[in-house]
Amino acid sequence: MTESAKPMEDHVLVEVTVPAPADAVWAALRDPRQISNWFGWETDGLKDEIDFIFITHAEADEATRTVTFVGVNDRYEVEARGDSSVVRVVRSAPAGEWTDVFDGMVEGWISFTHQLAFAFARHPGQTRRTLFFSGPPHADQLGRSLLGLDAAPAPGEPWSMPLGPDADASGQVWFTARHQIGVTVDAWGDGLLVVVDSPPREDKRPRGSTMLTLTTYGLSGAAFVDLEARWKGWWDARFDNAEPHAS
Repeated sequence: MTESAKPMEDHVLVEVTVPAPADAVWAALRDPRQISNWFGWETDGLKDEIDFIFITHAEADEATRTVTFVGVNDRYEVEARGDSSVVRVVRSAPAGEWTDVFDGMVEGWISFTHQLAFAFARHPGQTRRTLFFSGPPHADQLGRSLLGLDAAPAPGEPWSMPLGPDADASGQVWFTARHQIGVTVDAWGDGLLVVVDSPPREDKRPRGSTMLTLTTYGLSGAAFVDLEARWKGWWDARFDNAEPHAS
């Protein structure tokens, strides 16, 4: 049997329950304005990225509420569960060739799908503001450990401790995954911090790398600028920069 003829198997990359009807969640996967309030983080190129991924390179099936992304074997599925919905990202891959090594696209789907669930659960219809940091650490310690989140409790449990430059912070553990964690942060207008750690690789980034996405709601302009300055100072003392800092 040739490589291309190998049978494909479906693998669920991430699955969440969203407290909203399926039609509302489906709209959040098709309307670029709504997508911008959960997908990725704010950048000058976010609008074009959303258009490329979700509009020009996506095939939508309204009847089954499925979005299939052209050029990759990934799709979003929305399943109605009464007043709630189950949202999952599914990847079709050749049988017997699925691995659990770090995959940046998989980690992105995990982060963004949990950001979608968070937006519906805590801030439906509200506009977010985000900060984003990415790069390798100066020493052999990645973000989750540096932030003390490797000792965080189980999803759904409250947490309270110093967080980065903030001496006192609190919230709830939103989700955990093999390479990442998301925690709500009360002080960010009930915001969300997602930390993704890429393990070390000998061929590149021998100390690994970390990505932080800080999602905020309702902060004043001055409070947002102060948050950015404090986290930029904390980040720059511990990491190199691979991406622009903020929106």
